[in-house]
Amino acid sequence: MIGRLSGVIAEKSPPLVLVDVQGVGYEVDVPMSTYYNLPGIGERTTLLTHFVVREDAQVLFGFASSEERATFRQLIKISGIGPRMALSLLSGLSVAELAQAVAQQEAGRLVKVPGIGKKTAERLLLELKGKLAPDLSGGSAMRAENDNQADILQALVALGYSEKEAGSALKALPKEVGVSEGIKLALKSLSR
Repeated sequence: MIGRLSGVIAEKSPPLVLVDVQGVGYEVDVPMSTYYNLPGIGERTTLLTHFVVREDAQVLFGFASSEERATFRQLIKISGIGPRMALSLLSGLSVAELAQAVAQQEAGRLVKVPGIGKKTAERLLLELKGKLAPDLSGGSAMRAENDNQADILQALVALGYSEKEAGSALKALPKEVGVSEGIKLALKSLSR
């Protein structure tokens, strides 16, 4: 099994990346979250990989973090979820967002990912419950210490900020700030 690749990026064509490892080019399918964080063509990178051998193909999937790869492996264990659908899920949601959706049983967030219908989303929620890393489902970035912080976090996400951005802005706020004042302060810090 190929577990990791370190080499130079030779080509990038979403979701495919060609990594040149000492003269051998490996075609690696990556989720968009990994793709956007890759360096430019000609620069070095390291990807954690998952190798899938099927009757008609051998496909290498690459990930920027061990959490992404572990989540991918958890997803493909579910009946009816293949590597392509798992890659699509990780392209549409970050690992933390997926863990939070599972923890809060929010099928609506999963249905927004192309190729995921209502029944598939419900099956995913059922099968993944308690299986994603506990630190992810609790999500330190998503954990609000009180109702005001929960409301501020929800407002920032509704305004289009990612869970990670909203969580980091929330950490910078005073503990007992009001909702409207907290939103103003968070928006100021996010606009910098």
